[in-house]
Amino acid sequence: MSEQPTPATDSAKKIESYDDPDAPWNQDYSAEDIANWNDGVIEEFRANGGKVGGAYENGELLLLTTTGAKSGRRHVVPLGVLRRGETMYVSSFIEDRYPAWYHNVKAEPRVTMEFGDKTYQGTARALEGAEYEEFAAWALANNPLLADYQSKVERPLPLVVLTVDRPS
Repeated sequence: MSEQPTPATDSAKKIESYDDPDAPWNQDYSAEDIANWNDGVIEEFRANGGKVGGAYENGELLLLTTTGAKSGRRHVVPLGVLRRGETMYVSSFIEDRYPAWYHNVKAEPRVTMEFGDKTYQGTARALEGAEYEEFAAWALANNPLLADYQSKVERPLPLVVLTVDRPS
């Protein structure tokens, strides 16, 4: 049986709508800020045992390390963890394309996940077909923020299930 990371408590202001002006993705940032957006979050996460401030304070974040589908290089991205019972999954709010990490896990599902100050090896599996349809229906019915986002974009939202293998 694999060890499962546990969720953080959520006492921060809950963002109820994708259009919420306080949501981090609706803030006005320069192109340079956007290019380095994750760097500060990753640094803060690692320096504080997985805790970050600002808009992500008290949310359950993980650092997902994937292997580039084209480059073969390792890439780290902070993502909010979502749960369906014991199943951990991640998605994304990038409007104009699927995120690089999504393409990466489709090409190479072996990933590294950091939760707090612990690191785990695991597998990321992009859901497809009937499994995607069933899971997406559940996710949209049970996560108003994902449903609000999906209502504003044409393409299906990316859904990736994470499985922890072992602590490293």
